[in-house]
Amino acid sequence: MRNRPGGELAKRPLHFIWIADCSGSMAGEKINALNFAIREALPEMQKVADENPNAEVLMRAIKFSTGAQWHISQPTKVNEFNWVDLIANGVTDMGKALSMVADQFKVPPMTDRALPPVLVLLSDGQPTDDFNSGLKALMDQPWGKKSVRIAIAIDIGGEADHDVLQKFIGHNELAPLKATNSASLVSYIKWASTVVLKAASSPASQASGTAPTSMNVPIPAPPTPGPISASDIW
Repeated sequence: MRNRPGGELAKRPLHFIWIADCSGSMAGEKINALNFAIREALPEMQKVADENPNAEVLMRAIKFSTGAQWHISQPTKVNEFNWVDLIANGVTDMGKALSMVADQFKVPPMTDRALPPVLVLLSDGQPTDDFNSGLKALMDQPWGKKSVRIAIAIDIGGEADHDVLQKFIGHNELAPLKATNSASLVSYIKWASTVVLKAASSPASQASGTAPTSMNVPIPAPPTPGPISASDIW
């Protein structure tokens, strides 16, 4: 930490929130791959956080199925964060999850000196509640508008609602990431939790390999999924 007159340079909080679909259609290999990918991404997230001494990465997670609830409710320093595996059942109340995130983006509990939050939405289906109201509640909050919103469609057979996920992202420059097998899901989750986190925790002028866009934070291009093997299918 660099020193300055009057003491240390204070870190700015960066809130990173997983918004995870754990409805019944996620049961089996999909939820197992999601749990595995997030656990695998944590060491790299910790490395990214360590490389930026001016940002304090605080993680938590919300899950939605029949209703929504905080899966890990307290903003936790990434070096102290432990993933608790999700279990799948119920329907897909995505709108409720977004409205609960919106409540946390009010000031307080948010501070006006935070970095843009990162929201990663993962879903394999269509909302069963009022998605538009939940999204409006999120976007009505200044920190909701400023957030970096990434969506991953866990999609085999075309079940995921890409239009809804695109509305969540809110920018034409970035489309929902389409994970059609467990390998691509792992790849996309690692990208969202490391490359996107690094971009959000750094000044835009320092983000390499990015082009100016209307997004709040310039985001590098996502990875291209590799070839599919028989063991990769859900």
